[in-house]
Amino acid sequence: MSPSLSPAQRRLRYLRDRDVQYAALVTVLVMLLSAGLVWLGYLIHVWRIAVRSPLAPPRRMTVLVFGQRLGHDHPQRDYRLRLRRAMALLRQQQVDRLLLLGGRSGGNRSEAEAGLAWLQRRGLPAVAQIELEQDSIDSLENLRHARRLLQAQPPAGELPTVALVTSRYHLARCLLLARRLGFDSVPIAAEPVLPKRPRYVGLLLMEATYLMWIDIGLRWARLTGRHRMTERIS
Repeated sequence: MSPSLSPAQRRLRYLRDRDVQYAALVTVLVMLLSAGLVWLGYLIHVWRIAVRSPLAPPRRMTVLVFGQRLGHDHPQRDYRLRLRRAMALLRQQQVDRLLLLGGRSGGNRSEAEAGLAWLQRRGLPAVAQIELEQDSIDSLENLRHARRLLQAQPPAGELPTVALVTSRYHLARCLLLARRLGFDSVPIAAEPVLPKRPRYVGLLLMEATYLMWIDIGLRWARLTGRHRMTERIS
């Protein structure tokens, strides 16, 4: 996708893609034929990962922090929680390298840039190794650009094990995409516990739909030999 397009234009082009539309059609058919039971299985999976994910990695490792659309050029609540978790890991010396992910989603600066400014205002440790990934507009692009940055470091071409820091509702999708892109990854939850607010329940329901759309679409593409679709997430 052209970087000259606005985030809204890039998302619209994505939704107009035939492979994306085909995956959506197959997903709807599977949901209807299963009377929603397959979708329920994805919802349970999203919920389990959201509930069980730890607050810290088992050892020091590279940490990827997922951005979120800014509000007036500043991190909003969910993104601030992700940044707080990253700050806690930095202070506990559990971070080898920190990547802040997220391009411009509207406004004058990228999500990664806004995240760095937020951390700096709160006493970012001077020894922290931080890199910004500012070319992406969604979770897949976040990980694809992060992979490029990490593979450029010695030993060239190799990927370190990474900790994925994001909101609990978002972890299952990030893990699926990370596996598809060749990452060995562990989930790290931004929130101390799973929130029980109605808004959060809605986000879990939405994530189950996204996850089903991606996973069913890829499975069907492999079964039918639609290599262009599988290559989109690889």
